[in-house]
Amino acid sequence: MTSPLDATSGSALLAPLVLSGRRLRNRVAHTSMSTYMARDGRITDALVRYYANRAEGGAALVVTEPISMAVRQTAWSRPRIYDDSQQDDFRRWADAVERHDCRLIGQIQDGGRARHEVGRTFNAIGPSRLPDDLSWSMPHALDAGEIRGLVDEFAQSSRRLQQCGFSGVELSAAHGHLFHQFFSPWANVREDDYGGSWENRVRFVAELVSAIRALCGPDFIVGLKLPGDDGVPGSIGPAEAATVADLLTRSQEASYVCFAQGAHAQTLEMHVPDRFGPYVPYLDLLRTLKPACNGVPLMALGRITDPAEAEGILARGEAELIGLGRALLADPAWLPKAVAGRTNDIRYCVSCNTCWDTIITHNLPIACINNPRVAMAQEVDWWPRADAARRRVVIVGSGVAGLEAAWVAAGRGHEVTVLGRAGEVGGKARLRARLPGGETLTSVYDYQFVAAQKAGVRFELGVEADAAAILALRPDTVVLATGSAMYTPQWIPADVAAMGLVPDFHAALWDLVRHSGRQPGTAVVYDMDHTEGTYAGIELLGRTFDRTVVLTPREGIAREVSTVARQGILRRFSFLPIEVVPLAEPVWSESFEFGALEYRNVYSDRRATVEDVAFLSFSTPRVPDIALLQPLRDAGIDVRLVGDARTARNVLAATADGHELGNRL
Repeated sequence: MTSPLDATSGSALLAPLVLSGRRLRNRVAHTSMSTYMARDGRITDALVRYYANRAEGGAALVVTEPISMAVRQTAWSRPRIYDDSQQDDFRRWADAVERHDCRLIGQIQDGGRARHEVGRTFNAIGPSRLPDDLSWSMPHALDAGEIRGLVDEFAQSSRRLQQCGFSGVELSAAHGHLFHQFFSPWANVREDDYGGSWENRVRFVAELVSAIRALCGPDFIVGLKLPGDDGVPGSIGPAEAATVADLLTRSQEASYVCFAQGAHAQTLEMHVPDRFGPYVPYLDLLRTLKPACNGVPLMALGRITDPAEAEGILARGEAELIGLGRALLADPAWLPKAVAGRTNDIRYCVSCNTCWDTIITHNLPIACINNPRVAMAQEVDWWPRADAARRRVVIVGSGVAGLEAAWVAAGRGHEVTVLGRAGEVGGKARLRARLPGGETLTSVYDYQFVAAQKAGVRFELGVEADAAAILALRPDTVVLATGSAMYTPQWIPADVAAMGLVPDFHAALWDLVRHSGRQPGTAVVYDMDHTEGTYAGIELLGRTFDRTVVLTPREGIAREVSTVARQGILRRFSFLPIEVVPLAEPVWSESFEFGALEYRNVYSDRRATVEDVAFLSFSTPRVPDIALLQPLRDAGIDVRLVGDARTARNVLAATADGHELGNRL
């Protein structure tokens, strides 16, 4: 019988590979993802655990988040290798990963003029004095001496990493960062040795690769992440990418190549392909660009989530390595589970980009909606330990928060019963799964349901639980995972609200998905939510009705989502009959009976009318549904609130909330 990580099992994923004299035990690599776990430029225990967990989980190569390699790089979120006081921490980091027979690769990256956070940066550098497309930051144009100075600093820092036990470095020359800017005719209009011809445009990176090789020797891995298609007219498309790759791999100094997409422009969303697009969206481009790599091993990346996809890429010879970022964030044990035939046990990446939102929008440590144990000491293939003190727990609600609490509590040995109003588990996530871009969300509650059954949870679904029915189960603890309901906005008269003539968006969408097909007239949604789920619903309206109008009291839409999510929303809306009216609020009047909805500007009170209204709904902040709380407490029951019943938030919070409570019960 073969071991799950035994190459003789026949899995292409388990075949060894040698890069620059360094043996990789299999073909799975963790691609670079910023964790925001450093503090004030210093390595933390959480950061080390994050990478060690991915190595323990089976990855053969782990590329770190960008490391500060030059003195000008002072971001609080990036460890600083040039800081002499941190050498022992870098050694500890390398040892924690390499002890698992996993190669640790430090990433070299400078954003140059690029910025994807709000506001401009005033210490940006770049090849030319041209503004960043996204933030409009104006860079200082590096002169030849400054370029050579950066080459030296980056090479010396690479040598420091080698001395600390790292197996190599990766040059991040895609995503619209500094090296990419030198390649791009859109960003680089120089006429010296670093601009003009393609040989000059790649010179910065070529000189850096040679400098690293000279200092670190032939058995040090040097990877190249290159642009495959940045989506910016006049910049780097597939033809230009092939030229860049050919020039940079002719010398054979590079150990591997991977291609990424997008830039710091209206195409930033391309670099983290989400659930609104196809799986493995870069594959055709990789097939086109592979011949330009001069035999240097190619790492495939870009929304590879399923083991069968990865096996196929390797078996067909389309790449030599599989690069997984978000997939290994969601489940560091993705590989051993896959090769052991335990695909039902994988917590799959749903490509929602909540991880990107967490670090970039909120400046918080990276998190995942399907992995509430990111960077914990016991993360890899975790299952709860049974407790001696067995309790009878009743969980009311079968959504994401309730399911997570249920399987964890049952795994710890408690007797758990879940009461669910719907006939199926999933709660509001089940509705989201039926909207555009929602299909992958099923994997969250599917995993939880399978785990709950394995742990012995008893389910009573399709029942409306009242206090008497709950008390009849003689619980020691009741968990209310009863969710929330949308607040009824004040422009709807009380009598109209009482009759339910204007349904909230959740209720309206359930009716819509049950009766699919084109419908005449105009759909109107009042948007006081500004989250991704609301816009998925509006996208469905845009596909269903002749016209859709979004009214919002804010100055624009999608203000509660990340930049990459907002770009996708605006892009998709642009191709549908969807109109957005900012600074607007409906005004209820009798004319609505005839399909005319009046609205007003929230500042000037200027009025206008939407005609032929066939659908009207509102998406607003949500009020927790806790009607059962007081009756149960009056009966002396220990009651806990979880998920939206505690405070209405997103799926990330629901999973984390349920997991934490399940461990505390």
